[in-house]
Amino acid sequence: MTMETLEFQAEARQLLQLMVHSIYSNKDIFLRELISNASDALDKLRLAKLQDGLEADTSDLHIEVETDTEARTLTVRDNGIGMTREEVVELIGTIAKSGTAELLTKLKEAAEAKGDTELIGQFGVGFYSTFMVADKVTLVTRKAGTEGHGTRWESAGEGTYTIDDAPDAPVGTSVTLHLRPKDEDDALYDYTDDWKIREIVKRYSDFISFPIRKGEDTLNSMKALWARPRSEVTDEEYHQFYRHISHDWTDPLEIINMKAEGTFEYEALLFIPSRAPHDLFQRDARRGLQLYVKRVFIMDDSKELIPDYLRFVKGVVDAADLSLNISREILQQDRHIQMIRRRLVKKVLSTIKDLMSSNPEKYATFWREFGRAVKEGLLSEPDNHKPILEIASFATTHGAEPTTLAGYVERMKEGQEEIYFLTGESRSQVENSPHMEAFSEQGYEVLILTDPVDEIWVDVVPEFEGKKLRSIARGSVDLKKDEEEKQPEGDFGPLLGFLKEKLDERVKEVRLSHRLTTSAACLVSDADDITPALEKMYRAMGQEGPRVKRILELNPNHPLVSGLRAAHERGADDPALPDTAELLYGTALLAEGGDLDDPARFAKLLADRLARTV
Repeated sequence: MTMETLEFQAEARQLLQLMVHSIYSNKDIFLRELISNASDALDKLRLAKLQDGLEADTSDLHIEVETDTEARTLTVRDNGIGMTREEVVELIGTIAKSGTAELLTKLKEAAEAKGDTELIGQFGVGFYSTFMVADKVTLVTRKAGTEGHGTRWESAGEGTYTIDDAPDAPVGTSVTLHLRPKDEDDALYDYTDDWKIREIVKRYSDFISFPIRKGEDTLNSMKALWARPRSEVTDEEYHQFYRHISHDWTDPLEIINMKAEGTFEYEALLFIPSRAPHDLFQRDARRGLQLYVKRVFIMDDSKELIPDYLRFVKGVVDAADLSLNISREILQQDRHIQMIRRRLVKKVLSTIKDLMSSNPEKYATFWREFGRAVKEGLLSEPDNHKPILEIASFATTHGAEPTTLAGYVERMKEGQEEIYFLTGESRSQVENSPHMEAFSEQGYEVLILTDPVDEIWVDVVPEFEGKKLRSIARGSVDLKKDEEEKQPEGDFGPLLGFLKEKLDERVKEVRLSHRLTTSAACLVSDADDITPALEKMYRAMGQEGPRVKRILELNPNHPLVSGLRAAHERGADDPALPDTAELLYGTALLAEGGDLDDPARFAKLLADRLARTV
């Protein structure tokens, strides 16, 4: 195949220009990125041999760093899996990643603020960082297990690249940077200096499990961090390891060490991030832990080791008694893996619980970033309802700060037997809901639940510490008001029957309310019916079902309702009464943030009624 000159994808061109003209202060990270890529390539080759039977020599897997002071070049070379010509075009010529637009925006903002390049690794586009220090980059690669020639790729970062055959390329990948002139005022150092290379490798890549060589010397210690006592490892070493495995260049919120000995031995090093990744709720996001067996890398992103609701946890598990060629299918059934998973979950949840008392600020950060994901566990792991509820926090009418359920129970009024909550799209919507009126007036605390998952888990979690969870928008409510207050004057029976007849297609019942104090009406779901929000969620997922009728409750002490009763008594055949019934229902629906079936008709009825009052 002959040489081709191709254009970068549009987003890649923008990223290249940002790198070439960047004003970032820490350009050293380009070497960290190249070594990290090389380490991944070595892992993939060893994995392909173990699991796929690939014929390859893995006796001396290593990374080489080579410099030429006169030619002003730096080369990073590995004897890993390598790439085909098609893979080079796909992986380097394009950015096949989600969040590209977000990445470019954040990088530009960081550049304008003279920030650091922490976002590079997070979005998996570290190769492009080479253009911060080089005016030309040459890549030569050959895929392991393929016959024939390799591939040569080259670019000056100007929007195009050339790609050609490389007949004599060995298996693996080498990246050669033609370095820009030294400019320390711009934090651009001489990256052919031996001391500079050693400094960068020691700082960022000392824990890489393959030897990183320069000439006859090995630059890294290659010590498995998870196998070393915590007292012998600095926080900076842990942080660098976390950054390597997570591609998140902020420090982790918490570090968790585990070691199990006895009939089944394993070690684990886990990290709780300090911020949620951009793809936390995307289906195709990377998740899972790295699995090693006797220090040998076996699998990346092992979902079998950690449940989906803890998908933000990063780390390594090193098991002593698993087979080196274990597959994902076997992992799903392996009892040892299931035992490890249970213990990891228990440890993560207990660590978070400890943070609640030992470091409330850290806990608050954790719950703000990951609480929505953690609550998914209430749906998927019934056995862990209690520990999950114990670490959960919720907005509440008690004050501006979130509360735990234990805190809520401590503040419950004398005689109160249920934990009250109300779901909605926002705090303001919930606080202003008609359903809140009697509860607010009588000083009952109500949990404010606004995450989509809240609509679902409240139906599968029956209680907390013996107190039943109760939606104040479902079923009947009796807050034990004085009997005089509960009994309105006059007979509302005929009006209720009339409204039920006129609104029969929309409501299943019309009754007087004990939950309203200022609003005229509200809509209530029956105790066993799904909520309108949940019904809407199911429809959005394509699960169309019959619409659930709700109960219309009237406030007998409201002037509109008492006036409507009087009008009905004067003449039940008044042609204006059906329109009033429809307006009453519509206002109740709007008050809770619902959607009108026919907004135009409602607007016309309202305008006509208003016109008669002016």
